[in-house]
Amino acid sequence: MDCVRFLLDGRVVCAENVSRTTTVLEYLREGLLRTGTKEGCAEGDCGACTVVLGELSADGSRVEYRPINSCIRFLPTIDGHELVTVESLLGSDGSLHPVQQAMVDHHASQCGFCTPGFVMSLFGLYLRSAAPAREEVLETLSGNLCRCTGYRPIVEAGLRMGEYPAPLHWNRDAPSLASRRKALLALRRDQPLRLPGFVAPRTIDELATELESTPEALTLAGGTDVGLWVTRQLRDLPPIVYIGAVSELRNIRRDGGVLEIGAGVSLTDGWRALVAEMPELAEMAQRFGSPPVRNSGTLCGNLANGSPIGDALPVLIALDAELELRRGGRTRRLALEHFYLGYQRTALEPGEFVVSVRAPLAMAGRWMAAYKVSKRFDQDISAVAAALVVQVSQGCVADARIAFGGMAAIAARARATERALLGSPWAMASIDAAAEKLAEDFKPLTDMRASSAYRLRIAGNLLRRFYLEHGGSTDPTRVSSVSSATVSA
Repeated sequence: MDCVRFLLDGRVVCAENVSRTTTVLEYLREGLLRTGTKEGCAEGDCGACTVVLGELSADGSRVEYRPINSCIRFLPTIDGHELVTVESLLGSDGSLHPVQQAMVDHHASQCGFCTPGFVMSLFGLYLRSAAPAREEVLETLSGNLCRCTGYRPIVEAGLRMGEYPAPLHWNRDAPSLASRRKALLALRRDQPLRLPGFVAPRTIDELATELESTPEALTLAGGTDVGLWVTRQLRDLPPIVYIGAVSELRNIRRDGGVLEIGAGVSLTDGWRALVAEMPELAEMAQRFGSPPVRNSGTLCGNLANGSPIGDALPVLIALDAELELRRGGRTRRLALEHFYLGYQRTALEPGEFVVSVRAPLAMAGRWMAAYKVSKRFDQDISAVAAALVVQVSQGCVADARIAFGGMAAIAARARATERALLGSPWAMASIDAAAEKLAEDFKPLTDMRASSAYRLRIAGNLLRRFYLEHGGSTDPTRVSSVSSATVSA
């Protein structure tokens, strides 16, 4: 057995005798008495617990610092990382960091409970950008809630924080980042971290061996859903096999006309890669969770979870994506649309795991769009999510792949709707006729997010919106648009 080792304020912390499901927040507050980090919701929604995590890139060439929700991140998963808390920002002479000073000078702290989380989200942005635009600040803060409703001065602090003199520590200079990279390289393990009921394999072969020998184990990636099983549902978990230490699973590569995204790639990086190839996905990428959730969670984890409201599912089904799966020494590929067997039931065999998702990029001559309908714009669960890929030739629909999430027990293609469109003229009458077929494809439920009738009506209207955006009208169909540059910056 081993201890969990991570870097904090320039020294190595070795956390011994910790439970495998102890959260980073719990250890900070109860183990290290760092109470600046707050617990608000314990489910990754409010941002009061935000910290910044430094992680070596897959090739070890750089350190990436990103805000995460510490309330749902298990402590063993930060082994080999650098942890930055609000206390870390204070200078040795007692001086405030520019992010903190900007918050003070612009009167951005009200009751104060949420303030450390806002500071850490802005600190992550500070390390990335010397002069962030307003949209960048708003996007950065979309995972932080202020119950005093005073967002204007917080946004102002984010816009002005780069105007202060650079601090002696936690600045953006190359020597500082190089020394931190060197310290993290020294923390790298040759052997997997093993704790009671927890193992973090280092290679994909080790991962395959662990899962084949322990088929009842839980495969853990970002933990943005599994964390809630512990913090909100108080569930006992089976043995955990963590994939985050497998560098082979953190690769993104273009293989001919296919974009391959490894199972360990974060939602942040996975969506960025998709948007770079298909800018039409920019708004869906921005509205998927919050930045801290996207920084911890993985794209393949969202797929493997099998939730009918996972927004990545309809997008990648419409793109005709396939999964690469492995069990022991055997690998296979399966179309994503055939992966889901029922509510949160998948075609994964015992001991099998997702290696990557492969999305074809041959979009020439095709129109594409992805839509999300929810009560809030930011960080909300979809009532309906839709993705459409349509090819029109000589005025008629030559091909159509239409997928919806939130409409049934699984995300799925609208096959009757597709058949109604094929061969039809590209006209509103054809769209209206196809929309009538949605009732054959789905029998939506009624819940707190939407009624069955509302879901069917919205799904039909999204078909109409797609038509209007692709040759049917010059009238705008959006209140605002999000550029791909904003998401991929």
